[in-house]
Amino acid sequence: MSDPIQQFEIKPVVSLPKIDGIDLSFTNSSLFMVLGLVVCATFFIVAMRKRAIIPDKLQSVAEMVYELVTGMVNEMVGTEGRKYVPFIFTIFTFVVLGNLLGLLPYSFTYTSHFAAVGSLSIFSILITVFIGIKKRGLNWFTNFFPSGTPIAIAPILVPIEIISFCSKPLSLTIRLTVNMMVGHIMLKVIAGFVYSLSFWGGWIPLVFISLLIVFEMGIAVLQAYIYTILTCVYLNDALHSH
Repeated sequence: MSDPIQQFEIKPVVSLPKIDGIDLSFTNSSLFMVLGLVVCATFFIVAMRKRAIIPDKLQSVAEMVYELVTGMVNEMVGTEGRKYVPFIFTIFTFVVLGNLLGLLPYSFTYTSHFAAVGSLSIFSILITVFIGIKKRGLNWFTNFFPSGTPIAIAPILVPIEIISFCSKPLSLTIRLTVNMMVGHIMLKVIAGFVYSLSFWGGWIPLVFISLLIVFEMGIAVLQAYIYTILTCVYLNDALHSH
């Protein structure tokens, strides 16, 4: 049985020289991020090329994904958040494709790495901060000290709110990466057992792992949905006061 942790190892695909100690090589993680972008762009371009009133199967799937994201934005942010649908849609498709592509044989799950997901989480939070300050000005900082709160508790409340705000990217990152890592490790371990068994002893585990893969696909979509929902919550907090 091969090492189940080995599937998360970042390896250079195109090696490049280091600059000030920073390795700029094009890695398998970068490759699958680009692949996810290509798959997403190709799918929606092909699916929406006709824009028929009565959609075919591909157009129906594309519209379902778009309606899912717009529904999340409308429910969590309101009509004011419609202008930010492209931002939320990009996050959802990036995460869900990273989760699903990682289930393919000999693939790489870039959403299982803290660096990739953490960078996306920090970027998302910073975007919501920028949107909030642009919309509300200095009133955005009332998120740390809501109006009407007694001044006496400010030394306690403000640090707690700041720590809570700074922990948002961490919570987004840990929730997604840990779920992806645990699921893929479990699949790898069970697949190793199936491979080591004979045909007659391995068909039952093979059926089990097939069902487990379907279950993991559902988890992959669910985790992307949760990640996007939380981003919408943070966007709503930025646009509206407590």
